[in-house]
Amino acid sequence: MAQPLTLEILADLIGFDTTSCNSNLALMAYVQRFLEQQGVNSELVYDGQESKANLYATIGPANKAGVMLSGHTDTVPVTGQNWITEPYQLSEQDGRYYGRGTSDMKGFIAVVLAAVPQMLKQPLHTPIHLAFSYDEEIGCVGVRRLIDTMQNHPLKPVFCIIGEPTSMQVVTAHKGKLAARVTVTGKECHSGMAPLGVNAINYAARMINWLEQMAKSKRNSGPFEDGYDIPYSTVHTGTVQGGTALNIVPNKCSFLFEIRNIAAEDPRDLLALLQTYANELVNEMHQIDAGCNISIEITTEYPGLSTAEDAEVVAFVKKLAQSTANANINFGTEGGLFSNVLGIPTVVCGPGSMDQGHKPDEFIHISQLQQCEAFMARLIDELSASKFQGG
Repeated sequence: MAQPLTLEILADLIGFDTTSCNSNLALMAYVQRFLEQQGVNSELVYDGQESKANLYATIGPANKAGVMLSGHTDTVPVTGQNWITEPYQLSEQDGRYYGRGTSDMKGFIAVVLAAVPQMLKQPLHTPIHLAFSYDEEIGCVGVRRLIDTMQNHPLKPVFCIIGEPTSMQVVTAHKGKLAARVTVTGKECHSGMAPLGVNAINYAARMINWLEQMAKSKRNSGPFEDGYDIPYSTVHTGTVQGGTALNIVPNKCSFLFEIRNIAAEDPRDLLALLQTYANELVNEMHQIDAGCNISIEITTEYPGLSTAEDAEVVAFVKKLAQSTANANINFGTEGGLFSNVLGIPTVVCGPGSMDQGHKPDEFIHISQLQQCEAFMARLIDELSASKFQGG
């Protein structure tokens, strides 16, 4: 059985609808109140509209660099998903706890918060830093403001553990991501005179087909990187909008696509190839109308994570997880930003599985919460000992 406090906090966290389109301030107020009740101060770092916030707190001596536990508070939507359980009410069946965010990743945050009383009781010789962010799900957006603030901190964490769901395996690498919006501007006319217009949907379709051919090329020819279930860069088109009526040649069409790249490839190079093809199409469009255009706008970009297998953080976290296995993940995290921008050695290790994340009836198994609780107890023991010399 997981600790009662863990389940109590998890139920409270699930009760907040923190879909990325919503504010997370009510959840952050809850976390701040919980920490204040334990005598722990915390700092909020807001977005530009002060409708969302990151939270940062230090438990233990403030004059030492410690270990940072990082997690995001936002979740993906439930819209259009066929849930049998109530998404914003924690429920249990056959050892599984259901609710949006149970695996991704409020389960981890609940375990961390439930361990705070023990962190204070030990007490810690080396501090634990808590870093909870907003808008991770839409491209690791919110944590960038927290990182800007941390740039000015006199001491930065020695290590960072991102608690994304990895079934408590220690992950040292994940792919980077570049997402972009393509907007095609054509020329409208009556569909009965279609050759006199420039069909924006048709040109968008040609670009989408070009991206699909690139995806197939990566699958067949690489380059490849060992350790991933999908060991090559992937290219994916996610949404398309265009047209107003069947009898009008459409003058606008836009679509969103993404590249999830392995370390051996720079997504900007792939984007440049797409731009070259777009320029060829624009020249063709201009033969009918000079006002036609194709624009490509990057909407989200974050780096991959690539921590050396022999890095000290890897051995430290493997000891806590009681694991010797190496693992990579196909989804992205904030780890690449902490590692690349702040230079903090980072790994990903958390309860639950992304096999359940982003799906209806998302759940986390009780055994995963128990493993994470044991992990947290070992971390507290390690950082209570004066022998810890990380960094």
